[in-house]
Amino acid sequence: MNEKQNLLNYNQQALNDFFAKLGEKPYRTKQIMKWIYKDHVFDFNQMLNLSKKLREQLTEIACIDFPTVVSKNHALDGVVKWVIDMGSENNVEMVYIPEKDRGTLCISSQVGCALACTFCSTGYQGFNRNLSTAEIIAQVLIANLHLTSSGKRISNVVFMGMGEPMLNEEAVYSACDLLLDDLSFGLSRRKVTISSSGVVPALERMSERVPVSLAISLHAPTDDLRDELVPINKKYPIKELMRACDVYLNAGTQERHILFEYVMLKGVNDSQQHAEQLAKLLKGVSAKVNLIPFNPFPQSEYQVSSVRTIEKFQNILFSQGIRTMTRRTRGEDVDAACGQLAGKVKDKTKRTDARRN
Repeated sequence: MNEKQNLLNYNQQALNDFFAKLGEKPYRTKQIMKWIYKDHVFDFNQMLNLSKKLREQLTEIACIDFPTVVSKNHALDGVVKWVIDMGSENNVEMVYIPEKDRGTLCISSQVGCALACTFCSTGYQGFNRNLSTAEIIAQVLIANLHLTSSGKRISNVVFMGMGEPMLNEEAVYSACDLLLDDLSFGLSRRKVTISSSGVVPALERMSERVPVSLAISLHAPTDDLRDELVPINKKYPIKELMRACDVYLNAGTQERHILFEYVMLKGVNDSQQHAEQLAKLLKGVSAKVNLIPFNPFPQSEYQVSSVRTIEKFQNILFSQGIRTMTRRTRGEDVDAACGQLAGKVKDKTKRTDARRN
């Protein structure tokens, strides 16, 4: 018996193709997307504007399946963290961050992460697999279902949870299609952000494939230091990364900007020299820098830079005309802050075993 097709895997075009193979007209796509994404109805038998024959056919060959929520934790500052069971002893985490004028959902794209950035808890868990489009989109639906009852909304979605989105391109692109589609979530392109550590070929493809916002996990202004903090830099050094950023900025007809993320590590990347090097690197680039105070986790030996050091670093960038902000730490009491997401990963890379020995 063939496995049922999870319709959460399909963007609008894929659903059109799916229904065409069943001999149905494209309007069926609009009907079923409304049921799923607007009405939150996931049982085909309740979709009464579909013919009885089609409802029976869909029940036989398709499904709308969600992963299970393992836990939901509320931080004192209003942040919510979900742990979601992805099967085979694997969990991922997602986080909702409420602000006065918006609500941001931080979602995961992989079970674990293969890039092993030294300041990130996810990197210490190892890597198991990519998430499907359905598993990515289900995170947004789950959060919507949980938040609606409390009058909260998701205005922004960021791929800044577990995993490197650009190592799971097709699923992430398809999920972005759904996030932007008026028939599903209807977010504007500026409200959806992909964060990458710098997978250069994928970044160049993304520039043309999905018109969403881009954040780059930079964290160092020189190759020597970035090789240590963000190991993928050894394959795609800063010069190549900046060239890919230029491709992104010049793609399409609408103005684009890049957010460069920079975690502040005491005595590692937070000196006046580092700030000056960063300002020189980003001179003339349409960008903003987000300084992120390091959030500790058990396996790490790093410490967060002092408030005074971060302010001094920020002022140097300001003086060089670089737009800069410092991210306020949120959700730290439930391990939901940036860099703290760990989930539960059955590591296929054996990297965790190597660290123990």
